[in-house]
Amino acid sequence: MKAKEIAKLLKAVPITYTLWDEYAQEREFTKAFATDLMSDVLAMCQDDFDITVLITGLAADQTFRTLEMLDMTFAILVRGKYPPDEFIQMAVDMDIVLLGTDYSMYEACGILYANGLGGAI
Repeated sequence: MKAKEIAKLLKAVPITYTLWDEYAQEREFTKAFATDLMSDVLAMCQDDFDITVLITGLAADQTFRTLEMLDMTFAILVRGKYPPDEFIQMAVDMDIVLLGTDYSMYEACGILYANGLGGAI
């Protein structure tokens, strides 16, 4: 599923808008992993991080550090969460495309799963 399709399905808006270019929008993702515990991402998320979307409500620096550690480049913040400007800049510096949606994690996962995006475990 293309990133722009994910954004449309979740009515998501770009938070790192400077990275939300045509290349980012056309990228394909086949897996998703949802959690607010970054230790779960490190312990349970399997290979193919470059095609995995992280869905989380944790708008904190540890989210971006975890993504960077695993070379993940796409995340969606749920529940209307919005990180402070310093964390947005951190995500931009790490080339992490970050979108935000008002859907809950449960709803976001359900929508994406119903439209063909599989789980990362």
